[in-house]
Amino acid sequence: MSKLAAEIAKRRTFGIISHPDAGKTTLTEKLLLFGGAIQTAGAVKSNKIKKGATSDFMEIERQRGISVATSVMTFDYQGVKINILDTPGHKDFAEDTYRTLTAVDSVILVIDCVKGVEEQTERLMEVCRMRKTPVIIFINKMDREGQNPFDLLDELEQKLSIRVRPLTWPINMGSNFKGVYHLLDRSLNLFSANKTKIEKNVVAVDIHTPELDARVGDKDAAQLREDVELIEGVYEPFDRAEYLSGEIAPVFFGSAVNNFGIQELLDTFTKIAPPTQARGTDVRVVEPAEKKFTGFVFKIHANLDPKHRDRIAFLRICSGVFQRNTFYQHIRLKKNVRFANPYNFMAQEKEVIEEGFPGDVIGLYDTGNFKIGDTLTEGEVLNYQGIPNFSPEIFKELINLDPMKAKQLEKGIDQLTDEGVAQLFLQPQLGNRKIVGTVGDLQYEVIQYRLEHEYGAKCRFDGMQVSKACWITSEDPKKLQEFVRLKGQNIAQDKDGNYVFLAESDWILRMNQTNNPEIEFHFTSEFKLA
Repeated sequence: MSKLAAEIAKRRTFGIISHPDAGKTTLTEKLLLFGGAIQTAGAVKSNKIKKGATSDFMEIERQRGISVATSVMTFDYQGVKINILDTPGHKDFAEDTYRTLTAVDSVILVIDCVKGVEEQTERLMEVCRMRKTPVIIFINKMDREGQNPFDLLDELEQKLSIRVRPLTWPINMGSNFKGVYHLLDRSLNLFSANKTKIEKNVVAVDIHTPELDARVGDKDAAQLREDVELIEGVYEPFDRAEYLSGEIAPVFFGSAVNNFGIQELLDTFTKIAPPTQARGTDVRVVEPAEKKFTGFVFKIHANLDPKHRDRIAFLRICSGVFQRNTFYQHIRLKKNVRFANPYNFMAQEKEVIEEGFPGDVIGLYDTGNFKIGDTLTEGEVLNYQGIPNFSPEIFKELINLDPMKAKQLEKGIDQLTDEGVAQLFLQPQLGNRKIVGTVGDLQYEVIQYRLEHEYGAKCRFDGMQVSKACWITSEDPKKLQEFVRLKGQNIAQDKDGNYVFLAESDWILRMNQTNNPEIEFHFTSEFKLA
């Protein structure tokens, strides 16, 4: 086996997704703890340990207790190199999560056993099903009183349109939670609450022997036997091929905050999750084992380290070997670029790497060359697809509150919108009015906070009567120019200079579509690749 093939086989790159507060960031941190990447967990809500979750490194995230940016973390576990992408759970940051899902080969979905499947979870799963991404489900917070496990499985199947197969099974829940039984390994893991250290309390137990009764009590042993018999009767045996094709999702139960159920999840994940997968471009499908390097930028983050105004582009390597200090073709800019200090990540810790392999996510220092969706290759002209901007849902005008800081504001909003936090539209005919479009209100709070604290610029956002922004194109350039001239007040341009029509209501949008059949209205930016 070649070195490239061996490195590809070793890698598992996955995203962790969930509804807010389901315990996703806690689970991410505990995976790092079990992987030996950190020594003690900064138990996210513990008062004794003020460190905060390893992956929440923006100040506003620590204050609000939510993840608003995708973090990348890498660690080795039992000969496997694991790349975790922790995503924002809050719906206002869904776009960041959708883009991150383009950079992973599989997903772990975290469900709160008390709340069950929530709206945001359904939306994220739609994206996974669309891409046929393999999914493992972790049902969290079993140390709290939640829904009946069988009811939860039914809800998962109905609301997420995916078949499920439990691989571990809980013995009680809430204050009576005693542990989980591993249905494949036939082992019992007994629960003990411990928020900072790993305690292994796993024993091989045949559930039909008296040893089970001795360990969990007669009543719970009888219930477990009944449950397991029902599971084996109702659910088909676990089939890895069906999991890899996105048709069936294995289910695990545990309590991330107490480090419980993580070991089973991690051990099974490393065995069954897919290694680096092929990726589609606008020209062809690229296989990871191809000799020539290709990759794409799915995220940009400014001021990862507030002390050094740095800006990092997160690049997913899709094929070949990425080498430090080597020139690569930047397809959109049609120019060669090279990187002296490419990084991999352990949350806030970064280390310079000499080379990277398919499946790896690396950080590239960016001086403003990159936009989300950019492709790098060794010369072949192709673009990775499926990383669109969506039409925003909320629009506000950006007002500068300090004319002396106009340049800082300009630079700040430019960089933050390059990151994909929001979209910026300009109206040159109205004195270069700046309009910021987002999918949720919380983003304005984040932008305002970061503009002030990272760029020293104060601003406010004024609401606007706009309900939809559509990119517009036409096969007849004269017709497009005429439409732009007539609709001046409703026309803006995105950062690439593409025309955008701002509609005050759905009715106005429909009327303009009907009256201008030669103009095409686009709801995502994918048309730019067409």
